[in-house]
Amino acid sequence: MKKTLLNSFMMIVVIAIMSSCGNSNKTNENKTTTDSTKKTVKTVDNLKAAITGESTASAKYAAFATKAKEEGFIQISKMFEATSKAESIHAENHKKALEDLGEKFDVKLDAFEVKTTKENLEASIKGETHEFEAMYPEFIKQGETDQATKAVKSFKWAMDTEKKHKDMYQKALDALNAKKDKSLPAEYFVCPKCGYTYDKKDVQENCEICDTEKSKYFVIK
Repeated sequence: MKKTLLNSFMMIVVIAIMSSCGNSNKTNENKTTTDSTKKTVKTVDNLKAAITGESTASAKYAAFATKAKEEGFIQISKMFEATSKAESIHAENHKKALEDLGEKFDVKLDAFEVKTTKENLEASIKGETHEFEAMYPEFIKQGETDQATKAVKSFKWAMDTEKKHKDMYQKALDALNAKKDKSLPAEYFVCPKCGYTYDKKDVQENCEICDTEKSKYFVIK
C-alpha cells in the first residue's frame, strides 16, 4: 500500500515537472516572438513612411510631367515621366520588404502642389536631396540594426536613385534657366528591378546598381 502511494506521488511530481517545462518553453517562444516583433517596429514604420513618400512622389512627378508638357518643355516632361516610373518601383520594392516582415500597408498619398515647371524642379531637387542625404541613410542604419536585409537593400536602391534624380533635376533647371532646355535628353531608361534611371547618353548595358540587363529596362521617349 505504502509502495503504491509512493509510486503515485512520484508520478504526480514527474507530471508537474513536465508541465512546468512545457509552459516554460511556450513562455520562451512567446518571448522570442515578442522580442522579434519589437526589434523590427522602427523599420516597419520606416518602410511605411517610405512607401507613402515614394508613392506620392510617383504621382507628383507624373503631374509635373503633364505640367511641363503644357508649358512646352517636352524634354523635361519625359524626364519626369521616367522618374515617376522609378518612384513607383521603389514603392513596390518597399512593399515587398514590408511583407517580408509580416506586415501590409494601405498607402494614402500625401498632398502636393503643382506649380510652374521651374518651381516644380526646385521642389524636386529639395525633396530628393533630403531623401538621399538624411532620410534613407537613417532608414538604412536602423534596418541594419534590425537585421532587416530586404528593407536595407530596398532603401539603398532608392537612395542611390534619388541622388541620380537630384542631379537630373539640377541639370534640367540649369538648362531651363539658360533657355537651353531643348538640348536636354528626350529618351530615358528605367531599371525595372531597382528603379535606377538613365538618359540616352549614360545608359549602360547592365544596371550599375543591380546588374539588370538593358533589354529589360522601361523606355520613355
